[in-house]
Formats: sequence, C-alpha cells, structure tokens
Amino acid sequence: MITTVVGRTFLEAYNKKYQSNKSPKEFFEEVYFELFYNHSKYMQWITNSPFVQGIRTSDENIFGREIGKTTTKDEILQKQLFDGFEDQYGKNRVLLKTDRQKGKITYLLINDKLERQERLQNFHQKVENNEPDGSFALGFPASDIEGFASTSGLVSEVLIPTTNDDVYLSWIGSGLSIGVSGGFSILFDDSEITLQTFEGWKIYRKYLNDATLDKLRGNQINTWNGQWLTYSLDVDSFREDFDFTDLTDKKIFDVSTALVEVNTVNWSQLFFSLSQLYPNGSLTGYVHTLGDINKTIGFIPFYLKSGSRIIDIYKKLFGSTDTDKKRFEALFGMHIKRACELGSIGLQALKPDGITKYMGESKNLSFTKPEDTFNYYAYKTWLIAMLTKNKDEINEYTIELAETILRYKNQGTKNDRKTLIDSKLLASKTKKGFIESLTEMVKDLEGDDLDKIKKLKDEVHLLMGE
Repeated sequence: MITTVVGRTFLEAYNKKYQSNKSPKEFFEEVYFELFYNHSKYMQWITNSPFVQGIRTSDENIFGREIGKTTTKDEILQKQLFDGFEDQYGKNRVLLKTDRQKGKITYLLINDKLERQERLQNFHQKVENNEPDGSFALGFPASDIEGFASTSGLVSEVLIPTTNDDVYLSWIGSGLSIGVSGGFSILFDDSEITLQTFEGWKIYRKYLNDATLDKLRGNQINTWNGQWLTYSLDVDSFREDFDFTDLTDKKIFDVSTALVEVNTVNWSQLFFSLSQLYPNGSLTGYVHTLGDINKTIGFIPFYLKSGSRIIDIYKKLFGSTDTDKKRFEALFGMHIKRACELGSIGLQALKPDGITKYMGESKNLSFTKPEDTFNYYAYKTWLIAMLTKNKDEINEYTIELAETILRYKNQGTKNDRKTLIDSKLLASKTKKGFIESLTEMVKDLEGDDLDKIKKLKDEVHLLMGE
C-alpha cells in the first residue's frame, strides 16, 4: 500500500539523517506513538483503530473508554458503582458521561498514560497475530471487503505479501499525508518532503501541549502538514524564530473565543512552496482521502516547474510591484478534484478560478475596485505563462505577434482588414469570436506570418480547452 511505501521512504531518510538504525516498530513506538497518541490530545484520529476504539468524551470533555453504564436514578447506587470502578481501576481514573435526555450514566476509564500503554500493547499483539486489515493497517482494505466496500481502497485480487513492518510503516506514511482544501490529501514518495513534514510534527505537538492553547483542536495532523510545508518551504516567508502569533497572522491558525484550529491550505499555495524546493522538477502525488469513506483519485504528476514559471513571469511583467504573496498564490488553481481530472497538475490546473467569466462572456475587469488590479496581475501572469515557453520569450513573443497582426492590417487595400483587426479580433470578448477572426486572417497569410497566427489560434483553443 502507498502509505507503507511512503513510510519506508521516510524511515530510510530519517535513519540516514539522524545516523540511527530504528526499525519500523522501534520508530513507531519511540517516536510516532509518543508524538501522536501518548498525550491527552491526539494528533490523528483513525476511526475504529486500536487507539480510538471505544473512546468517548466525559462531562468534563476528557477522553475515556466505556467500562459500564446505568439507568438508575438512585444517587446512592450511582455512587456505589463509581466507587466500585475506582477500586477496580484506581483513584482518579474514572469519569462520568451523563445523558440526561435518556436518563443514562456511562462510566469511563480515563485515557491516561496507563490506558494508552495498554492500547499500544494491544496494537502490537494485533500486528503480531492478525492478518493486516484496514482497522489497524492504514490504507489497507477492510477485513470484510463486501461488507465495508466504502472503506477499502486499492483492493486487488493479486496476493501481495505483507510483513509486520508494513503495518507500522503504514501508520508512519499516513501521518505524512498532506491535507489540502477540497477534502483531499496528497502523499509524495519523496525523502526531502517527508523529512520536512516530520519536522512539523514536533511543532504541532508542542502547541497541543501548550497550556495557554488549551482550546487548540487536536487530530488535525494532515491539515497541519499542508500548512507547515507551505510555510516552511517558502523562503520569502519562513522565519526560524517564528511563534504561534506569527502563524496566526499568516492565517495558518483560526482563533476564536471557543476554538483554535488549523485552517486548510489551498493546494496551489502548497504547489508554489514545493516549487521552491524543486524549481525545475516534477513529482508524482497520490491524491486520496482516508476516513469513514475512503476516496482515491490516484497517482497524479505534479509539474512543479510551473509554479516557478508563474513567479518568474510575474516578476518579469510587474517587477517589484508590492503584492500580498499568499493572497496572490491563492487566486490560482481550480478545485483539486477538477485539477486531477486534467491528468496532471501544472499550468493548466493553476488557471485562476475567477478568470473564466472574463474569457467566456462579454465581460471585462472594471478596475473600479482595488482587487480588480490585483486579479489582473494574476490573470495576465497565467495567460502569458500559458502562451510562452519561458520567461525570456515573453517580450519577444508579444512583439512578434503585434508585428504580424500590424503587418497584416497595413497590407490591406481596403478597410476590410482594418475592420477585422480593430472591430472583430481586438474587440472580441469571447473565445469563439477571437478564433473566428484568426481563422479569417489565415486565408490571406503565408510563410512565417501564417505559422505564427496558426500557432496563436491553436494555443488559444487549448488554453480554454477545459
């Protein structure tokens, strides 16, 4: 399973970086479990897994496992039951969950260190004695595939041998999944990305354990991974001495009087940060979601050089124009699911969502609002990126096109060409009208001019081929 593959890639890189020789089980117990589960607040909640199964929340909003319940209204009997459980499990280890509507009291064993260690040992026993399934091997199919088809992904009739190490690695790999807006996560089988993600684990745990951040929501590790990578790989924004206030100012956290939680990052912002790590590279990402119902989009190529190209072209066009970088990057990119339908994620997938209404309708930016200019920067940058091969060609390409069109216009003996260019081509507000004008030009052109206009027509057609 892909979670196992990514977990193995990470562990090999971890052992090399830290000059250790931890086995998957050793890393799971000594590092992963200690960060993710050996605290009152978890970093990850895997439904029906050994670490959360049977856990409920007490009247004091503390986790505990059900050990008994009663519907008696006799307070003396209620107290006797409570005392009996304390005698059995120990003082200060029993909690109450009261359901006044149903007249029921549930007794919970607090999820303290002793209880968590017992869960860990039970997990080890499952790994040793059971055939791996989705309840304790993440990303694996359910034990009853027919009964739980919605929770099984990548199921195959091919018998793939698995080891105990594979199970531990699947948890490690799952913890490295990167959550993005749209409800999906991405796994990259890449040592640099997984190591950088791991560094963020320690930061999230530090904040969860901070007494002044008692309202910080747990179980958001994948969402945190997305924000952490986006921030830490951005050389323009990242500071070694950052603190919680800095991250809140950057909208990584959403803070209210009732709750503090991690905001989900837009995939395009993550894309731009990854492009700084691999400015001329590409990666294959596994796009999926693991939850009550698993969803698999599949393995999608990410052409990260497209992110570098957008930034380079922006600087070429607008120089040092002051721009809110995070806001600018957030303008790019369609919904992650729609982007994946293109077959790969690159320039076309980065198409700004708001540009469509200006390309398919008779509508122009009014420039009456401050955001119109901001949007114009993004739209023009993307269009130029789609129409040119590299940043050195930007000026040359536009000049060549202008010269070709002007030459065509001036060579006309009547006003027909002038009318075609001024009143139709340049005044066109739809893709169809623009291409029809180019098509009309083609019949009177030859040589290099013909090739240039044909190329422009094809590029405009592909540009809006979505």
